[in-house]
Amino acid sequence: MKTTIITFPVVLVIFISIFSCKHQEKIPVTLAIINANIWTADENQPFAEAVAISDGKIVYVGTTKQVKKTITKESNVIDAAGMFICPGFTDSHLHLLDGGFHLSSVQLRDANTPEEFITRIADFAKTCEPGDWILGGDWDHSLWGGELPNRHWIDEVTPVNPLWVSRLDGHMVLANSLALKIANINKNSVSPAGGTIVKDGIGELTGIFKDNAMDLIYPYIKEPGDSLKFHALDAAMQYLIERGVTSVHHMGGWDDLRIYRHYHDENKLRIRISAAVPLSTWKKLDQTIQENDFSDEWLRIGGLKSFVDGSLGSHTALFHEPYTDKPTDTGLQVTRDDELFEMILNADKAGLQSITHAIGDKANTIILDIYEQVKAQNGNRDRRFRIEHAQHLRNSDIQRFRKLGVIASMQPYHAIDDGRWAEPLIGDRIKTTHAYRSLLDAGTNLVFGSDWYVAPPSPLWGIYAAITRRTLDDKNPDGWVPEQKISVEEALKCYTISPAYASFEESIKGSIMPGKLADLVIIDQDLTKIDPVSIKDSRIMMTIVDGKIQYQSK
Repeated sequence: MKTTIITFPVVLVIFISIFSCKHQEKIPVTLAIINANIWTADENQPFAEAVAISDGKIVYVGTTKQVKKTITKESNVIDAAGMFICPGFTDSHLHLLDGGFHLSSVQLRDANTPEEFITRIADFAKTCEPGDWILGGDWDHSLWGGELPNRHWIDEVTPVNPLWVSRLDGHMVLANSLALKIANINKNSVSPAGGTIVKDGIGELTGIFKDNAMDLIYPYIKEPGDSLKFHALDAAMQYLIERGVTSVHHMGGWDDLRIYRHYHDENKLRIRISAAVPLSTWKKLDQTIQENDFSDEWLRIGGLKSFVDGSLGSHTALFHEPYTDKPTDTGLQVTRDDELFEMILNADKAGLQSITHAIGDKANTIILDIYEQVKAQNGNRDRRFRIEHAQHLRNSDIQRFRKLGVIASMQPYHAIDDGRWAEPLIGDRIKTTHAYRSLLDAGTNLVFGSDWYVAPPSPLWGIYAAITRRTLDDKNPDGWVPEQKISVEEALKCYTISPAYASFEESIKGSIMPGKLADLVIIDQDLTKIDPVSIKDSRIMMTIVDGKIQYQSK
């Protein structure tokens, strides 16, 4: 009998079964994993040693001895050699195509000085054809002391390429002079509602645009062709699979959905996608679902996304009280209360899920108030309202999440990133910043994601961040706001079964149970037992989606 052996840094063998069996089971097992340490996310059977899979579904979970009885000579078998297995991770908030594009764009995330910022852009510009837009970036001005970049920094090195590079939070962008010229923007241009065109002391454009002001230039950016979008999607899926991600909640638009549908129809999707579209298009979504609801276990329309405010790092997150470092500034409201209420009310009447971005404490109060009003007016139903980010909360609002059935969709990496610089901006309000412990104790459904491209899409880093809260600068070894730490198993649930609930899919995925989709990840260390500091350094050994090996560590 032919045996195939695949070598790992740790022993992991795949082979055609040589176990004898008496065919006691009718279900043909296509893949079995034995001798594993399985965390199932199933409260009735939290741990197991082995799992059997048939045609993309889990059929048995139990001991190695039990699962061996289901194996036939046609079964493929993985001996996990004691390694840790858990349900495939779900990233509950990312921008999938943008993430793919950013993999091949100018990289400014760790540019620590203005000089390095300029040099990286100059070097990237040399690789571009004249007229190509330079996009991406993810710069962080806090790394060099807080001075915002200026178009004059980079005009000389980008004379023939319009430039549009975003801050890492996606709520602030730098444009060069050529981009401003193309978009017909000058010093007399007026900031739109919910956005800011930043000007210097004499009224000249700096090139910085915040939130809704960014819409003034977006229409002039050359849209990538479908071939580039397909390439970006392929790159993004591979990047995520290598990190153990098997499902995503994508925040984007209708054209993204068109690309995903094409891949879905061609059977090219390698991860499962729940895609949100803008709240302003709720009528189109309602009509689409009524006329042609194409949703299945690979691709579904996952609700309607809207915005209350911007971001903390851009000083556009909306707070009840002024920023500590800017006593006249309380942030920026991107969408008016009455507009949000009307759209969410009507979308909710149509049975659609609302997913709302809110970062500052006032922004969260506003959307909780709106959700409460909508619920009172439309009556009870299983609506599963979501608040994306929910980063800064008043204590009184924390209790409202459970009361209203609102899901808190949060990104732990932001906590260990923002923790380096947030306190000078908001002072004592950090006590309820990224309040994972308080939200869970209040009974909130909490889900985790990355906000990729804004932050790395690594669930292992996210779990590490949620349970240690050690900031990236290593200045908080006991954790930043340590009272908000959570346990490893709580964090695992936030990446597995809880996101499945958030997308109305808890009956088909999110835990390792018979009947559910066979999406699994194998990790070299037991996350529940190792030093929490080591979690981020653990290795994804294998990612299985739909019972098929999509990634295997070399």
